[in-house]
Amino acid sequence: MKKTIDLTRTALMAVVISVCAWISVPSVIPFTLQTFGIFLTMKLIGGKNGTLAVLLYVILGTVGLPVFSGFSSGLGCIIGPTGGYITGFIILSLIYWLFEKKMTGRIMEDIVLIGGLAVCYLFGTVWFYLYMNRNGTDISFLKALGMCVLPYIIPDMLKLLIADLIAGRIKKHTGKDTTD
Repeated sequence: MKKTIDLTRTALMAVVISVCAWISVPSVIPFTLQTFGIFLTMKLIGGKNGTLAVLLYVILGTVGLPVFSGFSSGLGCIIGPTGGYITGFIILSLIYWLFEKKMTGRIMEDIVLIGGLAVCYLFGTVWFYLYMNRNGTDISFLKALGMCVLPYIIPDMLKLLIADLIAGRIKKHTGKDTTD
């Protein structure tokens, strides 16, 4: 029974991440709610199942289901300019899973998620920088940071706060930790 529940939660959270990706404001790197979906996933179903949900999301998008921002999909999204951020979501999830047993409380969870997000930002920005410079757009790494990270820091911190509040409410109303 536990395996069925875990599979259901994992699939459901992959859908949540997908829907969050569709809620988007177009930009060079679109403003989406993907990070909110990932934060909520980690807080609700934990590192192992959360990482599986993120992997499922990425696989679904890579094979052609329109789950990425702007209803996009395909390998081109993964190897394109924003592919490093999509891949970075997996890294963020793995970091959460790695530190999960050492975390005590919501503040520690948030610190780990912020650290994972910083790694995601770094990976995605390096990818974006290399992609742009290989494809004829000569930009500096600092310009890439200015385009791809700085505008997203405050919105992502707000998404983390909202995910924290929602996860707390869900756990309170279900009367148990949903990561069990």
